Amino acid sequence: MNSAKHNTMFTDIANRIFQEVIDQYHIIDDPYQSFQNKYNKDTHLLEHLLYRKSWIDTVQWHYEDIIRDPNIDPIAALDLKRKIDASNQDRTDMVEYIDSYFLDKYKDVEVAGDATINTESPAWGVDRLSILALKVYHMNEEATRTDASEEHRAACQKKLDVLLEQRVDLSTAIQQLLDDISKGSKYMKVYKQMKMYNDDELNPVLRSQK
Repeated sequence: MNSAKHNTMFTDIANRIFQEVIDQYHIIDDPYQSFQNKYNKDTHLLEHLLYRKSWIDTVQWHYEDIIRDPNIDPIAALDLKRKIDASNQDRTDMVEYIDSYFLDKYKDVEVAGDATINTESPAWGVDRLSILALKVYHMNEEATRTDASEEHRAACQKKLDVLLEQRVDLSTAIQQLLDDISKGSKYMKVYKQMKMYNDDELNPVLRSQK
């Protein structure tokens, strides 16, 4: 199997899993529902990581909807803000896990002397692809909402068309990046995010509470 074919399969798999997750979530449509990963990490590690990543993004999407309720109880809003913070940390961790998967996969590739590094790692591209799947799903809901005006549906359909085009372009770019990495014409690094606001030692407010 050549690398280009493999990379095409990767984005196909990623987009399919993202749709699986979004459909599964909306059966109950509750961010507080239990989570069960349908892919075993020992036998399907990449699928396991993608499924978990998409679930985190999907739950957080709906957290963000809820917290924008102008009538939300302040105590509930604070609790939800902390859930969003924790979700953001989980999201970042999953990106790093996915990048670590790619680092291991391509660790034996001989890097060309003139190889260049990309502006973002493969997994941060995957992160954008996961969010894009949510935008497509919810914009499609708006474009087909029967209780909305014809003007609203038409406007949302135009936005949906752009999102669908963007998904093709982003999928293609991720495939090309992985293909370049597999050939050694590009190389990747994983920079830990080193977030400071969750760290007891780096956040001065948290440090003062110790």
